[in-house]
Amino acid sequence: MDAQDDTLDIIEDETPVAGQETGRQEAWKILVVDDDPEVHHATLFALEDTQLLGRPLAFRHAYSAEETEALLRTEPDVAVILLDVVMENEQAGLNLVRLIRQDLGLHDVRIVLRTGQPGYAPELSVIRDYDINDYKTKSELTRTRLVTTLTTALRSYEQIRTISASRRGLDLIVRSAADLFARRVLKGFAEGVLTQIAALLGLRPEGLLCAQHEPCASNAAPAVPDDELIIVAAAGRYAPCIDAPLDSLHDGHIVALIRRALNERCHQFGEDYTALFFPCPHGRDAAVFLETGVALSETDRTLLEVFCVNIAVGLENVGLFNDLNFYAYADPLTRLPNRVAFVQAIDDALREQHDDRQSRSVVLLDIDGFSEINDALGHQQGDQLLLAVAQRLASLPEQVTVARVSGDVFALLGPSALLEPGRTLELFAQPFQLGETPFLVSCTLGVADLAEAGGSGLEAIKNTNIALNRAKAERRGGYHLYRSDMSSAARERLLLHSDLRAALDQQGLGLSLHFQPQLSMVDSHLTGAEALIRWQRTDGSRIPPDRFISLAERSGLIIPLGNWVVDQALAQLRRWEEQGILLPRMAINISLPQLRHPDFLPFLRDCLDHYRIDPQRIELEITESVAMQEVDLAREALARCKNRGLCIALDDFGTGFSSLAHLHRLPLDRLKIDRSFVGDLAAPQQQESAGSSIAEMIVRLGHTLSLAVIAEGVETPEQQTCLQNLGCDEAQGYLYGRPMPENEFVAWVAARR
Repeated sequence: MDAQDDTLDIIEDETPVAGQETGRQEAWKILVVDDDPEVHHATLFALEDTQLLGRPLAFRHAYSAEETEALLRTEPDVAVILLDVVMENEQAGLNLVRLIRQDLGLHDVRIVLRTGQPGYAPELSVIRDYDINDYKTKSELTRTRLVTTLTTALRSYEQIRTISASRRGLDLIVRSAADLFARRVLKGFAEGVLTQIAALLGLRPEGLLCAQHEPCASNAAPAVPDDELIIVAAAGRYAPCIDAPLDSLHDGHIVALIRRALNERCHQFGEDYTALFFPCPHGRDAAVFLETGVALSETDRTLLEVFCVNIAVGLENVGLFNDLNFYAYADPLTRLPNRVAFVQAIDDALREQHDDRQSRSVVLLDIDGFSEINDALGHQQGDQLLLAVAQRLASLPEQVTVARVSGDVFALLGPSALLEPGRTLELFAQPFQLGETPFLVSCTLGVADLAEAGGSGLEAIKNTNIALNRAKAERRGGYHLYRSDMSSAARERLLLHSDLRAALDQQGLGLSLHFQPQLSMVDSHLTGAEALIRWQRTDGSRIPPDRFISLAERSGLIIPLGNWVVDQALAQLRRWEEQGILLPRMAINISLPQLRHPDFLPFLRDCLDHYRIDPQRIELEITESVAMQEVDLAREALARCKNRGLCIALDDFGTGFSSLAHLHRLPLDRLKIDRSFVGDLAAPQQQESAGSSIAEMIVRLGHTLSLAVIAEGVETPEQQTCLQNLGCDEAQGYLYGRPMPENEFVAWVAARR
C-alpha cells in the first residue's frame, strides 16, 4: 500500500469527484455511527469541503444504536450510514442494521459497515446474513478509499431513489388520473392538476393554469390571441387571480412564459420555474406555471412528460364533457338556455317560491310568421332574425331568465311585474335589422302565473303552451293568460282526438249519418237531402259536430273522416235506390284540406263508379269562409269536380268576405243563405229588417249569376212565406224535418207520399 494512502491529508489529484449533476444543490446526508468520537472527527477531517456527484456532504452523528434510531425517525432521507460494528456490545451494529431495514423500513439508505476488530463479525457471514452494501475495516478507510466508498454508495443510493421516485410518480400519475378524470368541470379539473403536480414534485402548489376562454373553431393551433386567455385555477399567492384575464397578472415574466408555452406548444424549463404545456384539440390548449425554486432533475422532467400526456387526454375529455353539457343545456345558435335548462330553472323557482312571496310568471313567446320568413328569405336570414330576437330579449332585467325552447319559440321566467304582457309585446315595436333591410315582426304570448302553472317545470311549460295556442287561435300579435280549466279542456280534446281516431280505425264505429230533407219552395216536393255526420262515443255520450269536426280539421283527421262521409253517403244513396226511393240530390259537406288533397277527386270518382251513382246527383258543399281562404286553389279544385259532373254549393253565404269577382270565378250551382239571416225573418212586420234585406240581396245575386238559392234553418211558416216572397228556390230546416237517421228519414219520405 502506498504510504500516502495511509494518511488523511487532502490530496486533490487523487480525489475521484463524480461528474453527473442533477441541478439540485441539496447536500447528501451522511450519518456517522460510532461510539468513538475520534472516528467522527477523523471522518469529518477527511471529507471536509468534499463534493460528491456534484453535491456537498452534510454529516449527522450518532454514538449509539438508540441515538441512531431516534435520528432516523426524524430524518429518513439519510443517503449513507457509516456504521461501527462494535458499540454497546459486539452485535450492536449488526442489530442496528436489522432495525433499520425491518423496523424502520429504510431500504434505500446505503449502509457501509466499519469495524476495527474483524474477528467479532466475520466478513463472509455478515455479507451473507445482513442487508449491508459494503464492509470495510477502519484501517482500510483512508481518505481516498473513503471517498471512493461513499461515491459508490451515493451513486447506488441515487439510482435506487430515482427508481423509487419513478415508481411512486407513476403510481401517483395513475391515481391522480383516476381522480382528475372524475372531475367533469374545467375549473375543478384544473385545480386538481395543480395539486397533483405539486404532489408529484414534492412542492407547495404555487402555480396557475391558463386555458383559452373561447375555444378556436378549428383544430389548428394558431398563436393565442391576447383576449382569449383566462386563469381558470390558481394556488398559493396566485389564488385571488382565478377567473381573471391572464394579462391582469402583474408579472410580465409569468405571462410571457405561459404564452411562450402555448405558442410554441412545448414545455418551458428554467432554473427556478417550469411552464408545462397541455395539448388539446379544438383550441383548448392549456399551460401550467410552477415555481420550483430549482431546476428540475431529469427524473422529474420525465415524470412530468408522462403526467402531461396522460392529463392532456383528461383535459380533452373535460372539454368534450363541457361540449356535451353545453349542447344538453344550451341552444347552439343563440347560446341561450334550451328547453331542458329552462325546465330546471322553473323547478328551481318552484322550490324557492316558498321562501319568496314575489309573484313570478312563465311566458312563451312565438314569432309570428317565422316560417314564411324562412321560406321567403332563407334559413340563414331566419337564423339572423332569431339571433336578433335573442339579443332584444337579453335587454330584459337580469332577474329574467331567457331561453329558446323550440324553433321560433322563446321562453321567459321572472318577476311578473317585469313580464307584463304589454311591456313584453312592446319589445317588438321596433323593426329588426336583417342585413340592410329592417323587418317589423310581431309575436304572440302565452302567459302563466308560476303559482298556478303547475307543480313542475314540464307541467308549467305545457300549461303555458296551452295559453300560447289559445292566443294564436284567437289573435296573432296578442296574448292569452293561462287558466286552470284550460288543462282539463286540453285533456278532453286529447281524449276526443284519441277516440275519434279509434272510431275511424274501426270502420267508423260510433259514427253515423243523419239526413235533413231539402224541399222546393214552389211546390214543396223533395229536391234532396243533406248528409250530416253524428258521433256517439263508446260511453254513450253524444259529441256535437262542431266540436269533433273542428278537432278533426286541426289534427288532420278531417281527410279520413271526410272520406268516410262520402263513402257512406253514396252507399246510402245506392241502398235507397234499391228500395225504390229515388232521392234527386245528396248534399255532402267538404273541407278545404279535402279539396287540397291530391287523392280526393280520385277517391270520389272511385266511389261514384263503385256505387253506380250519377255525379249530377251529388252536391259538394263548401263554406264561404273556407272558399275565400285560398280562392285560386278552391276554384281549381272545384272546377275539376264540376268537370266530373258534380254540383257545387256555397254554404253559409253572407257570413264571409267574398267579393263579387271571387264569387263569379267559382264554378257554383247553388248559394245557401245562412241560418243567421233566416232567423231574422220571424214575422211579417220584420221583413224590412237587416236580415230580410241581406236575404233578399242573396236571392237576387244568386239569380243574377244564374244560381239556385236555398235557405237553411227555416223553422216557422212566417220565415217560409217571407222566403217565398223573396223568390228563394229551396229551403231546409226544422219546419220540414230535423236531421234524421236512415230509418226515420225513410219513414218521413213515406209519410210525405
